[in-house]
Formats: sequence, structure tokens, C-alpha cells
Amino acid sequence: MRQEVSEWIAKAEGDFRTAWREWQVTDEPNFDAVCFHAQQCVEKYLKARLIQSEVPFRRIHDLEALLNLVLPIEPDWEHLREGLQQLTDMAVEIRYPGLDADAEDAAIAIEVAKKVRETARAALGMITITQVDNDFISCSTN
Repeated sequence: MRQEVSEWIAKAEGDFRTAWREWQVTDEPNFDAVCFHAQQCVEKYLKARLIQSEVPFRRIHDLEALLNLVLPIEPDWEHLREGLQQLTDMAVEIRYPGLDADAEDAAIAIEVAKKVRETARAALGMITITQVDNDFISCSTN
């Protein structure tokens, strides 16, 4: 695996762990942070997949636009579109005063991030042990 891809994955995993930890908080969870970091995780995994296949992309945060770039190399990823649309909308809207994420938004964000993470890691030749004592563990097959 190329070094640059590994770096994007490491950043994506950091965002995933942050979203997951905040999702586990029972006293005053920050659902905005869950949604934001879930979106960041997904964005970085999509970009890692593009970089792995040497597909150029602009500096954008629109997950659906990134998916459109991925689809020629991963056509089976079309099933991710609806979740990516939801996550893009959520992550943008909650960055500013006036709108706040709730537990339902955070649950959706976590589920979308888990699905994209699993899909991307498989495409990149990695395995994921899903859950051990509420912690997600990643193991590379490379």
C-alpha cells in the first residue's frame, strides 16, 4: 500500500475513533462532534481509495461528489449513496449555530461511517475486527 494511502487511512481511523468515543458518552454527548468526525472519516476513506487508484480529485468535502469519482473503479459502492447524502447534509448543517445534531442524527452518522469504513477497508485489502469491548480494532493484511 502506498504511504500516502496509509496516511489518509490513519487520519480516517482517528476521526472514526473520535466519533465512536463521543457516541459512547452518556453524560452530555456532543452529537455535533459525532456527525462531524463520522463525515471526516468517510471523506478520508473515499479519498484514500481514489489515491490508491491514482484518480485525481479536487479539495472537496461533498461525499456524493467523491463517490461519483469512486464509482468507475468500485461500481458496487452505489449502495452507499443515500447514507453519504445524509452525512454530507448533516455535517455541513451542524457546523453553524441554529442547527444541532441529535441522538438519531449521530446514530445515522455512526452507521454510515461503519459501513463506508468496512467497504473501503475491504477494497484496500484490509480486514476489520468489528468490535471488542466497545473498541474498534483494525488489522492490515498487507
